[in-house]
Amino acid sequence: MLMRSDPFREFDRLAQQVFGPARPGAMAMDAYRSGDDFIVHFDLPGVDPETIDLDVERNVLNVRAERRSPAPEGAELIVAERPTGTFTRQLFLGETLDTDRIDASYEAGVLTLRIPVAEQAKPRKIQITGGSDRRQLSG
Repeated sequence: MLMRSDPFREFDRLAQQVFGPARPGAMAMDAYRSGDDFIVHFDLPGVDPETIDLDVERNVLNVRAERRSPAPEGAELIVAERPTGTFTRQLFLGETLDTDRIDASYEAGVLTLRIPVAEQAKPRKIQITGGSDRRQLSG
């Protein structure tokens, strides 16, 4: 049996009985740019990939996932510290990202999104004509 010393355990148990289980916490997230992609990692341990839902409307990416309790219905819970329920998060994406080509994968409890930079937002060379010689400028 799992035992721990916690003077507030009875208070937490009473609060859960009165107010219901605590609302699930926010999805922890890391985001960074690597080359021509923005990478976003969401921590979703214990989430069934079938419950993960991603959608994009305009420039808003919505992430929804659900973690269900592993205890069978009717079981007596001794300790329930892992949050269960529905987790949601919204990301506001810039106009420079290609939302039509988002790639999503889920491995080891981490949802990873690769969001490419739109072609029109990438730096490009502009040819200048005129005069006797041609040269390129970065634009």
